[in-house]
Amino acid sequence: MGEHNGSRATAVSRVPAAGEDVWELHRSLPHTLPADEILAVNKPKPDLHTHRTYTYNGWSFDLPPGVFMPGETSRMVHDRLLDGTIPVAGRSYAAMGAGLGVEAVVAGVREAREVYAMDVDPDSVRAAAEHYARIVGERPGTAFHPLVSDLFDGFPEGAQADVITFNPPAVRETVSDDPAVVRNVCVGIDIAVRFFDQIVRRDLLSADGEVYLIVSNTAEIRDIVRYAIESGFTPEVIHRQTWDTDNVQTCLFRLRRRVAA
Repeated sequence: MGEHNGSRATAVSRVPAAGEDVWELHRSLPHTLPADEILAVNKPKPDLHTHRTYTYNGWSFDLPPGVFMPGETSRMVHDRLLDGTIPVAGRSYAAMGAGLGVEAVVAGVREAREVYAMDVDPDSVRAAAEHYARIVGERPGTAFHPLVSDLFDGFPEGAQADVITFNPPAVRETVSDDPAVVRNVCVGIDIAVRFFDQIVRRDLLSADGEVYLIVSNTAEIRDIVRYAIESGFTPEVIHRQTWDTDNVQTCLFRLRRRVAA
């Protein structure tokens, strides 16, 4: 996920791209940081393989060993689901890389029509399902689907999502030999390429659907956005985050499929 766990964050105002050429937006993106800076800000925490707890919006989440603790980067998505900036009420929502299930819980509370909580890690999907059952429970009008899935491999054939969120583990440098860390942090650009390829090939996004993608300059941010544009998506930066303690810049993109002329 390339989580940033800095304690002091500086929010930068919304940067819309309406009417802006997509390549102008692309040129405005930061270059990927040098390897030493990427490694310095992605040091794995020593408690990953222990039981931990996490609190968000007054809700308590239990993290089994190997399930990642959300950081400031993930909370960029959580907060915008909660305040409605990422609108899910009455819509089909897919949380890619669901982790311990915060996004799924928020979407259930916000009355999404369907919630797909997808993760390649079975322990994460199990934790997400347990948290959803305890905090949201059975809610008329909302169907909850926990799926162990490598990206969209487990997503139902013929189904479409109105909203997809993803904080991909696209950090460019390998920051650990621990497979759990690699899976959650530093798979690299390939996971973003496969993500867009599957959406396009299987037509997984509804006509008015939106993808919300978090990428920082610890990943190959310019190449990822270039690939999205060349795959037929129009990106918009809806939030930029900088940090007081380093040179990381994180962007939350909203991407829509371009309509063929």
